[in-house]
Formats: sequence, C-alpha cells, structure tokens
Amino acid sequence: MQPDTRGYFGEYGGRFVPETLIPVLDKLEVTYRELKEDTGFWVEYESLSRDFSGRPTPLYAAEGLSRSCGDARIFLKREDLAHTGAHKINNALGQGLIAKKMGKRRIIAETGAGQHGVATAAVCAKLGLECIVYMGEEDIRRQALNVFRMQLMGTEVRSVRSGSRTLKDAINEAIRDWVTNAHNSYYLIGSVVGPSPYPLIVRDFQSVIGKETKKQIIKQTGSLPNFIVACVGGGSNAIGIFHSFLNDKGVNLIGVEAAGKGLESGMHAATLVVGSKGILHGAKSYLLQDGEGQIQQTHSISAGLDYPGVGPEHSYLKDSGRVKYVAVNDEQALEGFKLLCRTEGILPAMEPAHAIFYTSELAASLNKNDIIIINLSGRGDKDIDMVAMTMGGGK
Repeated sequence: MQPDTRGYFGEYGGRFVPETLIPVLDKLEVTYRELKEDTGFWVEYESLSRDFSGRPTPLYAAEGLSRSCGDARIFLKREDLAHTGAHKINNALGQGLIAKKMGKRRIIAETGAGQHGVATAAVCAKLGLECIVYMGEEDIRRQALNVFRMQLMGTEVRSVRSGSRTLKDAINEAIRDWVTNAHNSYYLIGSVVGPSPYPLIVRDFQSVIGKETKKQIIKQTGSLPNFIVACVGGGSNAIGIFHSFLNDKGVNLIGVEAAGKGLESGMHAATLVVGSKGILHGAKSYLLQDGEGQIQQTHSISAGLDYPGVGPEHSYLKDSGRVKYVAVNDEQALEGFKLLCRTEGILPAMEPAHAIFYTSELAASLNKNDIIIINLSGRGDKDIDMVAMTMGGGK
C-alpha cells in the first residue's frame, strides 16, 4: 500500500509537527520523490548495500529449531548478519545518502537498543557526516556495548534523563534538536514512525528484506511460506519483511509485540494489542495512553521494543486484518533467546527472541509441510550482559 497525498495509510499517519518543520518535510518529500526515479542514486545505494552492508543476507533453514518445535519447517531471515548486526543498516544507509544529496552534513538520530544508533554512526563515518545520537539514560545502561561502538565511530551520544529515559524520550529530544537546527541538520529516523514522508522512506529501504526473502524461499522450497513472524516495536523490521507478501493472501503475517511483565500489569509495550488511537511523534497511530490522552510509560526486557507507539502502516494493517498482532512477555522472550542458542548456536537479539518464542508455540500446532519464516532482525551480543544478569549469572 502507498500512503495518500497527505501521507496517510487509511486514517493513520499525517504530519502533526511545528510549523517550522513543514517546509523541511516538504523538501524531504520532493527530494525523495526525485531520488526514487534517479537510477544513479539506486546504483550507489545497492553497491554500498552489497559491499558495505553485506547484502543479501541468507535465508537459513533452522533444522535444529524446527525439530525442537514439531514438524513445521522454520527458516530464519538472517538480518543479524548484516553489517552492524541488525536490519537497521538498510535504512540508515539510504537516509544517509539522502542527507548527503540534500547538503545536510549534521545527522541527528535516536536509538533504543542502540542498533539504529550504531548503524547511523557507521554510515556517518563512511560518508563523512557529523553524527549526534540521543539515547535514554536507562537504555544507555542496558546497552553499554552499543554506546561504546557508536563513540568509537566518532558519534556523540547524548543521554536523555527525562521521562522513562527510554526510546520515547530520546525521540522527544531528537525532535527538539531538529526544530532548532533544521537548516543544517537531517533527522535520520530509525523506524516506520514519525511524520510523513518518514514511514514511507523507512519502509522502502527496509523492503529489501522481504524482496530477498520471497526469492530465497521460492528457490529453496518451491513455494511461499505459510507464516512470516517478526517482532514489532516501531515496526521497521516487520514492515520490511511483510511488505512484499501483503498481496499473497495465503501467507499469514504475524507481528509480535512486547508484553513485558504481563498485559494485566500495565508494564508492557503492546501498542497494537491493547492500545488506542492517538497522536505521537508527529503521526496518528495506535499508542499506549491513559483516559486523558497522556502517554503511558512502557516496559520491555528488550530496549528496541520499549516504545508506546507504532508505525501508521502497522495501525492500518491491524484494522484491515491483514496482519495479526500478538504479545510475548519478558520470561517467554528469554525462553526464545535460550531456545535458539541451544538448537542453532545463534544468539538472537532480545527483540526477535519474542518472535522466536511465539514461533515455537505456533510450530507445535502445524504439520511438516508448513513453512514459517522468522525475521531474525538482530544479533544478541548487545544483550548478553543483561541476559546473564537476568538469568543469575547465566546459569
């Protein structure tokens, strides 16, 4: 689906920003529309995607995981093998090139788990751009390794101490910086959130995941999958793999949100499962809010899913029924993490560990002819210290 001329997916999306940003967004939209038709831009992007980012990533038959879960065949789309360790590099590289074409030398970004921050830092180092990343103080504590990686690549990491000190608050501060410095700065948003045209731009760069996956699964099995499962925070990895399959009605698409300490506890980030419609960070979507419209604090063991909103296209896909959204709690995500480690020798990030756990239960109800693809959106190096602490020293 394409957004309408106002940047809406159905009733979701739009631009709810200060007036000073409207001409900035207009310029970005015009520039991106021109670059989409520019063969030279895509040749440069695809060349760097191959030689710098390491695309295409493999579609891996997870035989050990499949055996442990039942008869269904489970495949992993190995975005964890992309440069910097996650799918985030696909979008960071594309937007970095856009910023350079626009003459913007100062890049602003936000990050939760740190993967978007690291990807942006790497791209800015590659392209010779100044980089400032806003990150919540709590996420800096949880993701110290990624903070150090960003700093090694010359990025300034600014700690955000307001609110819940997580991704929502990092985005708030990044937007404040952007409003003040829009003349020379480019805001490189990391997910399919924010004001139009960002949800479209990010989806377009992440759609490479689904395009590759479709070719790979047909080549390996001769058919399309029965299910595709991906974790959902803001939603970029999920929309990236879902997009190429939206018109394939026989392919069931499942987005897995973070249930945190349980939906009944209120300490979760299950925006699409239990949220309501509202406006956050420049766009209308589902979000977690109280009866007066105040944004609620969220919780997830995974910093990348710890966000009270979601992309507008996901909101549309929920209402249309094309994608099913579910939630997995912290303890279950830890089980998914350990399961992939034991059965495949692969350490997943805590974000896709939610999808792994859900898939393990789904697979038990299927037969040997059914095919499930998990988008393994990132690797788990960044989470090892937290997992070890949570598991009592890793025992």
